[in-house]
Amino acid sequence: MSLNKNQIIKIVLFFAVILLVAVLGSIFVNIGMNWFNLLKKPSQWIPNIVIPIVWTIIYGLFAVVNFFWIKNDNIPKSTFVLMIINAILNVLWCLTFFTLKLTFIGNIVIILNLIAGILLLINIFKQKHLYGYILSIYPVWLSIATTLNLALWILN
Repeated sequence: MSLNKNQIIKIVLFFAVILLVAVLGSIFVNIGMNWFNLLKKPSQWIPNIVIPIVWTIIYGLFAVVNFFWIKNDNIPKSTFVLMIINAILNVLWCLTFFTLKLTFIGNIVIILNLIAGILLLINIFKQKHLYGYILSIYPVWLSIATTLNLALWILN
């Protein structure tokens, strides 16, 4: 398992971006948690403890897939661009929904994030089927999150 200097730099950068997205998202979410806890929730709500666990799994899977992708090949430019778009939308949603408390705008952002997540998964499946299967949890989770966000907007 020999990695060259360029691969090591790419892996470290990808891990840093994933960590940055997770940390920024967490900061923005934590800022708005008191407000969020006061919102009316649908009766079919996911326990709050599940949400960070699922996001941690998703970020971990992206880190693993990116590691092996960089180790064995180069990540295609289209896939890289879609990953960055998804990262930006993910952080933007945390900011708009939790920190700024803009539920309607947050719903628009998460719908865009869901669309970008589906496009990312389709793109990955075209490149590497195994990586697509591994990351298929991402748009599924975004679908659930989008549904819950729409319910929050309707109820509040």
